[in-house]
Amino acid sequence: MKQDNIAISSLAMDLKRVAMGFYKGSGKTARRFCEEALKRRNEIRQESVKPYLRKLLKKLPVMLSQKDESKIAEDALMYSTIFQNYILRN
Repeated sequence: MKQDNIAISSLAMDLKRVAMGFYKGSGKTARRFCEEALKRRNEIRQESVKPYLRKLLKKLPVMLSQKDESKIAEDALMYSTIFQNYILRN
């Protein structure tokens, strides 16, 4: 479980960097952190997390591949907050 918590925390930080990159106009940096977030997602054991988090993890690739960068930034920041709150509660 500890490994999953570290991976989820790291995923939250990667998503926050995605949001900040797009907000600041640095699409190249944001795209790089999108790749990192997807790698981090694969480190999390799906069966060890709550169902609502599993659902968000499943939607993550679709969310990060949207055309509208401002929508990606908004969603990434929201996901990041949810993942951070999950870690604080567990």
